[in-house]
Amino acid sequence: MAITAADVNKLRQMTGSGMMDCKNALVEADGNFDTAIDILRKKGQKVAAKRADRTSNQGRLVAKMNAEHNVAAILMVSCETDFVAKNDDFVIFTESIMDAAMANSIKTREELLMHKINGITVEEMLVEMTGKTGEKTELPAYEVIEAPCVAAYNHHGNLLATIAGFTVGGEKVYEPAHNVAMQIAAMNPLSVDPKQIPQNIIDHELELAREMTRQEGKPENMIEKIAEGKLNKFFKENTLLSQEFIRDNKISVAEYLKQTDPNLTCCCFYRLQLGER
Repeated sequence: MAITAADVNKLRQMTGSGMMDCKNALVEADGNFDTAIDILRKKGQKVAAKRADRTSNQGRLVAKMNAEHNVAAILMVSCETDFVAKNDDFVIFTESIMDAAMANSIKTREELLMHKINGITVEEMLVEMTGKTGEKTELPAYEVIEAPCVAAYNHHGNLLATIAGFTVGGEKVYEPAHNVAMQIAAMNPLSVDPKQIPQNIIDHELELAREMTRQEGKPENMIEKIAEGKLNKFFKENTLLSQEFIRDNKISVAEYLKQTDPNLTCCCFYRLQLGER
């Protein structure tokens, strides 16, 4: 399979590895990106774990919560260029959809698309915006969290946003909840805790750890124990509650939350990001 410069650049953006390393990995993997990522990891490259983020080329993300801090929503509206995404009309368009969604307690993307604003559905509004800008305009994602306390965070430029739910309510939770929503944006966890990591990902990480351990020349009778240790490190880096808290790396996110209330923890989150495919 012919490997193009675009393929190499895509893998580089996905992994942060060097161009030649990415090219060689793609050649060895016959163009398969998942296999190429594993090849880079086996060769000792520091590669970010694959994420489940929903992505689109350009557009705008909006995360909001209600005044009671118990419902939060996150909306993605996509287009083809940042020129359109930053246009005032597009900004007002996305805000009007989000405001309608929050005001009418809309729970799903499908329900939102069928909701009428000023007599026409959101789905029809998207078609109208496409005609107005000349760019395909879509609504790829809309998610809602209801919890005793919620937080919503919009990163600068509205290309990245998060919402999170927490087990304890009240004003004392607002600040730590916001800080954890920022943690989710910065550290991109795969799940709240290891229990929510799909078994196929755990199995894949274990097998990869075994192969890497064998390549390091470790005795066969030590491989399983070392692989388990690597898996635990994977959990620490990739599950929210186990991650080091970005404002104090001496404690975990779970420990940080319990400083506010022993029963406080994060129960769920969504993190959406726009960017080059």
